[in-house]
Amino acid sequence: MARSRFAPDRGLSFRMGMTMVVLALLYVVLIGAISYGTGAIWLGVLIGLGVLWGQWYFSDKLALSGMGAREVSAAEEPALHAMIDRLCALADMPKPRVAVSDTDLPNAFAAGRSPERAVVCVTRGIQRRLDERELEAVLSHELSHVAHRDVLVMTVASVVGVLAGFLTKMLLWSGLGNNRGGNNNAAIMVLIVTVVAAVVYGVSFVLTRLLSRYRELAADRAGAILTGQPSALASALTKISGEMAQIPRKDLRAAEPYNAFFFVPALTGKIDIASLFASHPPLEKRLAQLSRISVELGRE
Repeated sequence: MARSRFAPDRGLSFRMGMTMVVLALLYVVLIGAISYGTGAIWLGVLIGLGVLWGQWYFSDKLALSGMGAREVSAAEEPALHAMIDRLCALADMPKPRVAVSDTDLPNAFAAGRSPERAVVCVTRGIQRRLDERELEAVLSHELSHVAHRDVLVMTVASVVGVLAGFLTKMLLWSGLGNNRGGNNNAAIMVLIVTVVAAVVYGVSFVLTRLLSRYRELAADRAGAILTGQPSALASALTKISGEMAQIPRKDLRAAEPYNAFFFVPALTGKIDIASLFASHPPLEKRLAQLSRISVELGRE
């Protein structure tokens, strides 16, 4: 993780390392599948590296654009900048860029490929609903994602799933492989590569979900310890989770692709098939952890 005063988390570091190793292997398999499907190794490598670079380099811009957010100066948002200034000084870390989204969806997220190039974004909805202590607790949570570098890992990890989905659609729509023999051979080739892409997508999806749930608990813990106010974070979690039911479904559906990066997931009310596919741990588990931290800090 980055050098800061945020509490280190060896479990998070181990999970990030293992996730990256497994996804790197899947990435190699996927590049091979693209090369096989197109009949050109250079094309598979070019597509794979191009998607990886684009996702890595433009991740913050893509996230801000998707949420309709814009960067704001200290003159535009003095209170918000002052909070982040205090937290960055407390954590001894570089100050990220600050952005605001005009949506009423109460949420926050961090994005960026490094602590020096990170951005922390809050919505107007969360600003209206939380008091100063609660918002500062949420910002501490988001800054811990930047300090732990799990924002970068989640960004890179999502590339495999994006590329696998792209490959599957490309094969189904264009019928690649028709130039490599008879129609039967071409159909078999397309089927095999599509199955490989689908399996890679499924594995990468599960891995990123597992990492996403753990990193949220790690950020809750590190953020609460840094500020010394786990009750403020618990209050923010409870308040925002309750307010989600009041958000129009169309707004929740539009925000769902960014759930893995949100402070609280934007849910449309549907129940997940299994907790394995949830991007965040249950609210009860997050609150129980914060309660334990509060007791530990009280003893100290």
